[in-house]
Amino acid sequence: MVKHQPEPKNQLLTRTEILIIMGVTAIALWLVAKLWLELGNVSLLPLKWTATEFFWGVGLAVIIIAFSSLVYHLWSAYRSSADFYLEFVLKPLLWSDLIWVALLPGLSEELLFRGVMLPAFGLNITAVVISGLCFGILHLSDSQQWAYVIWATVVGIILGYSALATGNLLVPIVAHIFTNLVSSCVWKLKHS
Repeated sequence: MVKHQPEPKNQLLTRTEILIIMGVTAIALWLVAKLWLELGNVSLLPLKWTATEFFWGVGLAVIIIAFSSLVYHLWSAYRSSADFYLEFVLKPLLWSDLIWVALLPGLSEELLFRGVMLPAFGLNITAVVISGLCFGILHLSDSQQWAYVIWATVVGIILGYSALATGNLLVPIVAHIFTNLVSSCVWKLKHS
């Protein structure tokens, strides 16, 4: 039997607090990436702006969103965990804030986990799995969110593999931004 998450009926954080936390987290991840690049003997995964790889990123986002929808409908533990997390983060935000939900994590998390971590751990499948696991752990808000962490780990591995396969940080950045934007907009539409 799956234990359902309690709904965050009493919103603990305000819109401003959530936006500040997202901004501070993005800056912290950027600083970690920058320090790792400076202090470690690591080169940033290339970021090449091409239309083809931009559309690869959009296509990957569509696949992740479709897969997420399927997992959401089939796995009740993930559905409960995702609903709890998304309500907590998105409920107090305005529609215009969703651009920050897309951009801040999409840029800062990809910079660290795919841009720096993949080259640091060897640009291979092991590096993809390690960065995916670290990405999943970043999404752990409490012990009852384990299903969301598993999902984030899978997505992290998919994003890492896309970076490894293309040699371009643009693909996972675009995929991450579009996935967050579309998922947030769908949630807002369903709950407005």
